[in-house]
Amino acid sequence: MPQATNGKAESAAKRNRLLDLGSQIPDETVVVAVKGQVSCDLAEEAVVLSLEEGIYYGLNAVGAGIWKLLQQPRTVNDIRASLLEEYDVEPERCDRELKALLHHLAQRNLLEIADATTA
Repeated sequence: MPQATNGKAESAAKRNRLLDLGSQIPDETVVVAVKGQVSCDLAEEAVVLSLEEGIYYGLNAVGAGIWKLLQQPRTVNDIRASLLEEYDVEPERCDRELKALLHHLAQRNLLEIADATTA
């Protein structure tokens, strides 16, 4: 008999899958900001409040741009392509720093893996 799933448990499972990947997140992984947060722009930066933890996080201009992209499900590859179009950065560095930020956001319960069908 199928068990009913709790929305919080399902969301936590998606975040845990992302954390298990560490900074080795595959390019085709679809990621999205969790619903349990609010954010706002401050000049060129952004502030994100985790409603679950009650903690504010600050993002610099590049991080704020990535955060905007994360409001809709996107693949890691799509996010990286947007960054490479906008900034003069080596692709390897972009990939490394993007995946590090995504892992950091997942550790703070601000990011999860989305269903591939939603991207």
